Amino acid sequence: MANILVVEDDSNNQRMLSYTLRKAGHEVRIAANGELGLLEIEKNKPDLIMLDVAMPVMDGLTMLRKLRAHSVFHGTPVIILTASGDDQERLITEEMGVSGFLTKPSSSRAILDLVQEIVQAGVK
Repeated sequence: MANILVVEDDSNNQRMLSYTLRKAGHEVRIAANGELGLLEIEKNKPDLIMLDVAMPVMDGLTMLRKLRAHSVFHGTPVIILTASGDDQERLITEEMGVSGFLTKPSSSRAILDLVQEIVQAGVK
């Protein structure tokens, strides 16, 4: 199974994602904002990052830009999590090479299906 970093500021979403992913056998780490997410990535290179867009301190798009600029983590698969479903936001993140996009709230099945697809494909 995969080592997944969830970068999400909402504690309810953190718990739901953590529970869903761990129940499916994945190892999960949590960071509450993009700044903490980048620190966690440096310590434990994840197989996949689930990244909220709207967060305090450092938002998800800023974190994604920094991640993509770093050669070691340039190809790490990222699933964008957002409550907005804004088409412009989707286009921007797709241009930045994200592997998937989920609008919150998403069902556990939708989350696991997308994670499984990315992990099995070995998307980088």
